[in-house]
Amino acid sequence: MNREEKAQLLAELQEMFNGSDTVVISHYKGLTVAEVSQLRDNIRKAGASFRVTKNRIARLALKDTKFAALADLMTGPTAIAFANDPISACKACVEFAKTNEKLVVLGGANTNGVLSIDDIKRLASLPSMDELRAKIIGLVQAPAAKLARCAKAYSEKEAA
Repeated sequence: MNREEKAQLLAELQEMFNGSDTVVISHYKGLTVAEVSQLRDNIRKAGASFRVTKNRIARLALKDTKFAALADLMTGPTAIAFANDPISACKACVEFAKTNEKLVVLGGANTNGVLSIDDIKRLASLPSMDELRAKIIGLVQAPAAKLARCAKAYSEKEAA
């Protein structure tokens, strides 16, 4: 890789860090190409992006970003998941790590600060927006449905 390619990669990574709200760092040692491709697809389907890059360039790209505290995690075979929401990258990485122990989630950060592994797992366990919307609709409709059932039962009782 020559200087121009490195400079281009550095600029691209800085843009990705600056344009993201959440970053998850993990080690992928031992994953096959097919497994990495599956992980990449899972992360894309979740609405995030995935990058395997050189640690030295990633550390340089992190320097002047809100994720600068993650530079210490850039050792070994490192993969980075980027997302614009706090849940998608966390959820995709943790779900894949449950089925494949070769992916080890090291940590991450979001706009609020550094995330520990427990924080990432907690974010990954949150329901999706669609699930939350369905729960809210169910909660809003429940009293009306109960009232309708009670009124119907009362009218049937009087008719008899």
